[in-house]
Amino acid sequence: MRPTALVLVLAATLVASLPLRAEDAPKAQKAPEHKTTQSTSYIEVDPIYTTIVSDNRAAGMLMVGAGLDVPDDKLRDEASRSLPVLRDAYIRNLMVFTANVVRTDTQPDVGVIADRLQAVTDRALGRKGAKVLLAQVAIRVTNK
Repeated sequence: MRPTALVLVLAATLVASLPLRAEDAPKAQKAPEHKTTQSTSYIEVDPIYTTIVSDNRAAGMLMVGAGLDVPDDKLRDEASRSLPVLRDAYIRNLMVFTANVVRTDTQPDVGVIADRLQAVTDRALGRKGAKVLLAQVAIRVTNK
């Protein structure tokens, strides 16, 4: 068999092995989606970091991990759309709190943090109904 004929036979075999329709092609698996909870009323908020200042220098960071439980569908849609505004309000409020109250040698009062974030949430959404759920509050101290 000549080389040209061999190439044509191989090409024809390759074309014959391809699927005729798109639905015959092997399907790519969808990547698994990580869910924090099975609850449909939960909205995850990205962690918030603020700087702890001591002696006019950065002494550490306060990290607050939180989420929102919003059982009302209409309010949940509004809260989801308002997440950038809520995050900005949370960061601004926690920056003031961190600058005035948080020190690197003691753990901050998580009840006060939850109350502050709840007040910010109620004010930003214009009504009550979204409950702030704290997941984690931690301090990272910067080495001197």
